[in-house]
Amino acid sequence: MRVAAIDVGTNSTRLLVAEEQQGGFRSIDRRMVITRLGQGVDRRRILAPEALKRTLATIADYAAACGDLGVERLRVTGTSAVRDAHNRSEFVDAVKLLTGAEPELLSGELEARATYLGAVSDLDPGQPVLVVDIGGGSTELIHGQEEPERLVSLDLGSVRMFEKHLVSDPPAPMELEALRAEVGAALDEAKPGLGVPAGTRMVGVAGTITQLAAITAGVAVYDPDVTHHAILGHGDVRRLARRLAILPYEQRKKVKALVPGRADVIVAGAEILLSVMEAFDTPEVLTSEKDILDGLVMGLLTGD
Repeated sequence: MRVAAIDVGTNSTRLLVAEEQQGGFRSIDRRMVITRLGQGVDRRRILAPEALKRTLATIADYAAACGDLGVERLRVTGTSAVRDAHNRSEFVDAVKLLTGAEPELLSGELEARATYLGAVSDLDPGQPVLVVDIGGGSTELIHGQEEPERLVSLDLGSVRMFEKHLVSDPPAPMELEALRAEVGAALDEAKPGLGVPAGTRMVGVAGTITQLAAITAGVAVYDPDVTHHAILGHGDVRRLARRLAILPYEQRKKVKALVPGRADVIVAGAEILLSVMEAFDTPEVLTSEKDILDGLVMGLLTGD
């Protein structure tokens, strides 16, 4: 059986088409387009018409691909940006018309669960981990061993923090300090409830973290085969965050392996990751290309 998941995030819209095989699934097609559906949502609480148009055009392309590939079951999810928007019904109605599937507006908790199951799907099941998912609108922290045990969803996404704090180009020191203060305060509040033991392995998913891994690896263009299970040390993240923060936007777009559509928000994303690593005193993060899409596909195949 072939199934597919479309995840509509604050910054990107992604597709995974997969085929069931013994013990799991085989990826048939995986795509990502920067659509920035969350443009201005934190400030105005509506989905901007131009952002909605971009996103729906991508979903239409994905729906056509699913038809061509013989997909039997499709799941469409919307996360932080859609949850926060007053006009989300426009998105829901349009997606249902385009795909025939009722889009699910995942809570932060359900989003975190699917992300965790995807991220740990090819790791040692006996090892406790803290999964960190830095999205465009929110950051999910999920602690568990085989199954997610404790989780929190924080309104600390790269797009949200960029739009809220980093108005100068390049960002001014005071803007960066304000961003760090907000992120640090949120992490201080969330950390006790997660109960993460010292030495727990940190696994990082989503575009910010995999992009930082690609830049650190020195590849000319982004390559998921290089970034999957790459190690990012605390020093790597700190140096890269400082380097990117002093570059104007136009120069950031020229950084090797950095997808141009992430050039404006990558500084905010790097600062969030650095703060998370410091909050949990983590020397390194294992990057993973497996994430919420993989968790959603697993759910389709198992009936969850």
